[in-house]
Amino acid sequence: MSVPGADGPGAAELLAVAPVIPVLVLDDATTAVPVARALVAGGLPVLEVTLRTDAALAALERVAAEVPGAVVGAGTVRTGAQAREAVRAGARFLVSPGSHASLVRSMQETGAAVLPGVATPTEVLAVQDLGLSEMKLFPAEQVGGVRLLAALAGPFPDVAFCPTGGVTATGAVDYLAQPNVACVGGSWLAPPALVAARDWEQITQLARAAAALRPPRA
Repeated sequence: MSVPGADGPGAAELLAVAPVIPVLVLDDATTAVPVARALVAGGLPVLEVTLRTDAALAALERVAAEVPGAVVGAGTVRTGAQAREAVRAGARFLVSPGSHASLVRSMQETGAAVLPGVATPTEVLAVQDLGLSEMKLFPAEQVGGVRLLAALAGPFPDVAFCPTGGVTATGAVDYLAQPNVACVGGSWLAPPALVAARDWEQITQLARAAAALRPPRA
């Protein structure tokens, strides 16, 4: 399957690329490029760099500039200012942990693809009211996981979710079996120990296993 190009892929396109979006927490921007290259080599080109560290924006910028096969976005976006800074650094999509209207509108105004976080039916309705049909279920395991997704499928058949938060390599299989799950977000692909050890090959192997969780979509 082709990866969305630089002309501005929407959230639906991004979520369809691979079964897992690696969620990256990087303390050292110098590790960003080799980590991204390892993940892309393993078949996971859509990468979320979370804005949880001082190195995050620099890491995102380096991946955007130096890893042509990567489609990099920013996660843990909590303010409009962060959204704008992330897009200036090269983010192609923005992921938030919550979905209050002013934040979502600020994210939409950047022109990047937007994936707001939701945890309740009321929040799903609010995000739909802003014209969006793709959302992050967060924190997925803590708010009900697969059982919640099954319950949401009835009243919201037109919504696609990316469950994130507590999702593991083993649990991802059950999530991906749900018809309203487009992909999952996972932090297990680049664990701190492997990043510290510069074990890029093992990260590639983890990515290959994750990419095989669901056949590529046509």
